[in-house]
Amino acid sequence: MEKRTEQYDVVIIGGGAAGLTAGIYCGRAKLKTLILEKTLVGGLATYTNEIENYPGFPEGTTGTDLMGLFHKQAKKFGVDFKMTDVKAVSLDDEVKVVETFRVRYECRAVIVASGGKPRLTGAQNEDKYLYDKGISFCATCDAAANTGKTVMVIGSGDAAIEEGIFLTKFADKVIVSVMHDPGKMDCNEIAKNQALDNPKMEFMWNTTVDSFEGEERLETVVLKNSKTGELQPVKVDTCFLFIGYVPNTEIFSGVLDLNRNGYVLVNEKMETNVSGVFAAGMYATNSLNKWPQQLGMERSLAME
Repeated sequence: MEKRTEQYDVVIIGGGAAGLTAGIYCGRAKLKTLILEKTLVGGLATYTNEIENYPGFPEGTTGTDLMGLFHKQAKKFGVDFKMTDVKAVSLDDEVKVVETFRVRYECRAVIVASGGKPRLTGAQNEDKYLYDKGISFCATCDAAANTGKTVMVIGSGDAAIEEGIFLTKFADKVIVSVMHDPGKMDCNEIAKNQALDNPKMEFMWNTTVDSFEGEERLETVVLKNSKTGELQPVKVDTCFLFIGYVPNTEIFSGVLDLNRNGYVLVNEKMETNVSGVFAAGMYATNSLNKWPQQLGMERSLAME
């Protein structure tokens, strides 16, 4: 099948918070801009039920509502959106090419804002229970389905604890597996204290997941005590994983400079090692290297 070709000034790969923000700036600068997003406009932020630390929302907001406003603002400035996956990129020439299944997009500049995907535990049988079979990555999505049930949360960062608190509005019991010693968590102090005071939350310290067990659906999470090696099976209806994310940058391997964790290396201007290609979001990281002044950058995209 021959692909049709479309031209843009800027193609942004990823429609999460960073991609939408970049789109707003580019659209307002009168650059013909396209955002490509393969799953959900707003990205991972849409899975967050409660946001209380974003400026301008003294009463708090939800991730879905906040990203909806980002989306609306980008569209106001003429940004185009296509819900599709990027299959290939060609970035070395002055005219960049971003390919999807059906279309070949040519542009002057590319912004990589491809975000990340939830990290898995790597425990035995994990793959059997993904995709609606008992392992979830979104409390907002699956909380109501667990009304009156027992669920487990893996992790102790902000997402794990705050989403665990949210789950107590529905589930009868929320068991939290924490890899650290009793009382030690990776979340902020406010969330930590709220969780410890919540009568519906139970903590299993010094534990990691050894295996997931069940018939058609997940029925048991087997935890391993890191101090004693003891295995403890725990009956649950759903297990929520909140142990971080890994970058969606596989397609750029060998094309852009990445660090060993897959983060895109950029300088202080968010430029990658390829002229006319920028990166934005939590998976772009400043390197110690300073790229040489890249010729033609002003023609490619004025970010200031």
